[in-house]
Amino acid sequence: MTETPIIFNRKAKQSQRNRHASSLGDYNFLFQETASRLLDRLPDIRREFHNALDMGCHGGDISENRDKNGPVKNIFQCDLSENMAARARKFAPAVAADEEFLPFKADCFDLVLSNFSLHWVNDLPGTLLQIRHMLKNDGLFLASMAGGETLYELRHALMTAELEYEGGASPRVSPFADVKDLGNLLTRAGFALPVADTEKITVHYKDPFRLLNDLRGMGESSALDMRRKTFMRRKTLLRAMEIYRETFENSDGTCPATFEVITLTAWKPDPSQQQPLKPGSASVDLADVLTSADQDTDI
Repeated sequence: MTETPIIFNRKAKQSQRNRHASSLGDYNFLFQETASRLLDRLPDIRREFHNALDMGCHGGDISENRDKNGPVKNIFQCDLSENMAARARKFAPAVAADEEFLPFKADCFDLVLSNFSLHWVNDLPGTLLQIRHMLKNDGLFLASMAGGETLYELRHALMTAELEYEGGASPRVSPFADVKDLGNLLTRAGFALPVADTEKITVHYKDPFRLLNDLRGMGESSALDMRRKTFMRRKTLLRAMEIYRETFENSDGTCPATFEVITLTAWKPDPSQQQPLKPGSASVDLADVLTSADQDTDI
């Protein structure tokens, strides 16, 4: 067996979230937005979920925004950070738990939600297997996470400034997954009817330094295991913010920050679900249903 590569320092991420949990309400606008978008998908499914888990709950944004008379009847929460879990308890029961080592028994949830947290997991295939294990048959997994286009403006500015002033670039912003790869991971984890789609949220800042402050306040600063352990030099950081403006500034003087949000939808297999037909099992020949008027005479 191959060992899971350690990309993120989970202890560093836990510390970041613990440190900023008390002031999260001043910075959680992105979590609130992605939580609202996830919840908006549930009524279209037209079924009730009696027991749900919000995994990586931050300050409880899913529980705070859900309709108490909606399809989710009972919700439980967990987060890597004990301070975040404590904050979330004002909305629903919550415990501290690592997404890579989930403590829940098999077949206990109708629904597992995860709001903008899974992009910090090292062993995502292993976590997906655990989620499928926790779900009841025909249970739903619904999650949002950061995609590959997230913060591309900031990555460009930081890398260019370091190349100019320090003769080389070190990783400063985390790598994010591709939507196609995530769809394949759902299939490999044994989920049925997997779908991965993507959308972008753009936040406009008068000062790109405010973006750095917001990321820190959300507990979303870099937690790369191989990141440089010292702060970026002041002149390099100032140059990076200049490059940010020079390259991406809008006509109104604001600077965009892009967050690509990938949404994953999948089901634990159950015999009641629709199944694709086996190849060659069609009972009607395509030629029999095409009229001559439908056919292109130039082909």
